[in-house]
Amino acid sequence: MQRFNYPTTIYFGEGALPACAQSIKEDGAKKVLLVTDATLIKVGIAKQVESELTSAGLDVFLYADVHPNPTEDDVEQGAKQYLQHQCDALVGLGGGSPIDTAKIIAIAATHKGPLVQFDDTQGGDRLINGSILPPIYALPTTAGTGSEVGRSGVIITRESNNKTIIFHPLLMPKIAALEPKLTEGLPPTITAATGIDAFVHCLEAYLAPGFHPMADGIALEGMALILKHLPKAVADGHDLEARGAMQIAATMGATAFQKGLGMIHSLAHPLSSECRLHHGLANALLLPFSIDFIEQSNLDTEQKRRINKVRQLFPDAAETSLANLCRTFVTQLNIQLGLKQQNVNQRQLLLLSQKAYQDPCHQTNMIPVTEADLLQIYTQAY
Repeated sequence: MQRFNYPTTIYFGEGALPACAQSIKEDGAKKVLLVTDATLIKVGIAKQVESELTSAGLDVFLYADVHPNPTEDDVEQGAKQYLQHQCDALVGLGGGSPIDTAKIIAIAATHKGPLVQFDDTQGGDRLINGSILPPIYALPTTAGTGSEVGRSGVIITRESNNKTIIFHPLLMPKIAALEPKLTEGLPPTITAATGIDAFVHCLEAYLAPGFHPMADGIALEGMALILKHLPKAVADGHDLEARGAMQIAATMGATAFQKGLGMIHSLAHPLSSECRLHHGLANALLLPFSIDFIEQSNLDTEQKRRINKVRQLFPDAAETSLANLCRTFVTQLNIQLGLKQQNVNQRQLLLLSQKAYQDPCHQTNMIPVTEADLLQIYTQAY
């Protein structure tokens, strides 16, 4: 027997933000904690959203101390704010970091810590009482993580200093409002990095073993959208058609990866927790080297068919490998390959490979990998 889950209600296009604000009010919420970060305060997007929520008749309390790689401290401070103001709903505004943080605040505000006990790899979802979780709403300002339709949040827990996945079906936001204008001010570098994150979600989901034809179809279409629209969004941040297409693709990636992820994410996670690299950038730096490793492995007929299916999504694929196509795509987005370019110390590679092997994502990689394999890829990507 297989169990398939598909995501929350999605509002897409111009007017999604006010429609979401009105729906939050109609759902019975009175006081909401708006979880965001300092950048969105600085550029005025948080103020715009706060005004929209207030206009719908909601009392809004702002929490903006979320780091790019959110920590347990971020969550605990947010939970204090939630309880202090007696809030009854959470709104995550931003990329995956604020939205993930909003999800975990929902747990921290209703359950006793420490948060590491809820680690999904340790069966922590059994300790979460879904009936007391407050409703969560998501307003993504990037097109990458797809956290707005996901059932988990990722934070760096204090005890492990690892990126820890905390999962529960009721962490899925009730509504995701995809308003392309909210992504308009995203710098080209972040647009590129978050877009590659969405691409890797789709890619690894499609390559993951297991039976999930719906996820496979969504993953393929998501990759096609990204290959077409990400270069446009990077080149022109005001291209709302490209921005909107990327928002949809990011949502599709998160929908698809319930099938599983792979070694690229296992390799990327320690680069964020240990080296504080942006998650999407870490994926981009490891993408071509990981795919080359897979292509050089002893693949069966079905695995080769899937690799070729992805390869054919690229324009002018010719006879080159999927790894080369990925390398060209990343560099054409002005992402410079090489971990050393991001100040990663070569002496860290052994520790990074150990932590990558502990990460659960590679368990659904197309092929099994060892710790030595992961160290080899870090070394090649260095």
